[in-house]
Amino acid sequence: MRFMKQLFAALSLTLMAATASASLTSPQEGVEYKTLAKAQPTESGKKVEVIEFFGYFCPHCYALDPSLTEWVKKQGDKIAFKRIHVLFQPAMQPVQQLYVTLEAMGKTEELHKKIFDAMHKQRLRLDTDAAVLAFATQQGIDKQKFLDTYNSFSVQAKMRRLPQIQEAYAIDSVPQIIIDGRIMSSPEMARAGVGADKSEASLHAGLTQILDALVDKVSKEKSAGKAK
Repeated sequence: MRFMKQLFAALSLTLMAATASASLTSPQEGVEYKTLAKAQPTESGKKVEVIEFFGYFCPHCYALDPSLTEWVKKQGDKIAFKRIHVLFQPAMQPVQQLYVTLEAMGKTEELHKKIFDAMHKQRLRLDTDAAVLAFATQQGIDKQKFLDTYNSFSVQAKMRRLPQIQEAYAIDSVPQIIIDGRIMSSPEMARAGVGADKSEASLHAGLTQILDALVDKVSKEKSAGKAK
């Protein structure tokens, strides 16, 4: 009897794993992803646009970053990837402006992980202009060049646009991944398909499988001329 119970339990786990795997490779709308009420325009041409809405203050974004970065590398020229730093409260504005400034200076990839580490390992707050400036100069960036860009018209204009973009995509939490301006998924949405293991690492692995399937879906639609 005990053997039969163990066998039944093992078979159940196997079935659950197989079901979870199928769910991740064939994600269902309303479960592992959702379609936005209003699609947003993209400028990625034949490539599939992928946007990560994130925040340096967010521990879940920090945890996801290595897996997502590796996934982006594997996609290569198939996708056009970009990040958008969100703003949920005024205290987040300096670090959001730091990201926009580094983007304008062509230094985001160089310093992206360092900012995450500064906030989550070194516990720097980066919630004032002075703190952001001190961090930037510590990374070897010329103080005046940084200030000129930080206060430039182009950076200020983008800072004014970002809340509108965030609202257009209905972003109320992070991390959120948008594909082709119309499909949203996240580690939390991957929870439905990962089976019994609900660890953050499992959610991240599940999300990348979902993103694989969604990018393939959109790529085929683009090739067939059916995309928006």
